[in-house]
Amino acid sequence: MAFFITNVAAKAAADAVVDLVDGGAGAGLLRIYAGSVPADADAALGGATLLATLTMSDPAFGAAADAAPGATATASAITSDTSADATGTASFFRLLDSNALAIMQGLVTATGGGGDMEINSVSITSGVTVQCTSFTYTQPES
Repeated sequence: MAFFITNVAAKAAADAVVDLVDGGAGAGLLRIYAGSVPADADAALGGATLLATLTMSDPAFGAAADAAPGATATASAITSDTSADATGTASFFRLLDSNALAIMQGLVTATGGGGDMEINSVSITSGVTVQCTSFTYTQPES
């Protein structure tokens, strides 16, 4: 038997998840890594290399809207990292609250690549600007 929630519940769930990014006294952080993607957002980063850290707005996301079947919350403005920390190929991100508590993790692609989050280029060179071009969180109804 499948479990289904209503669109109203999906919107509430999406809002609850993205509102966690606003925890702490400041804005959340979006960290982009190169390397093997951990099993989930609670897993250790292993040998992943931090490439860039972008700063979310506070609040980080707008209210979730209908996106059949489900609900989608779109990130508010995200401040670019104007000087990447390291050189590598971006593979995943972790979204943290201002207390550095991991909230979510997902795959990174270049703009138009369909990743959970899209950036201007996945080929990152130390010292260059890294810009997020698209970031949404979707909560399905089923």
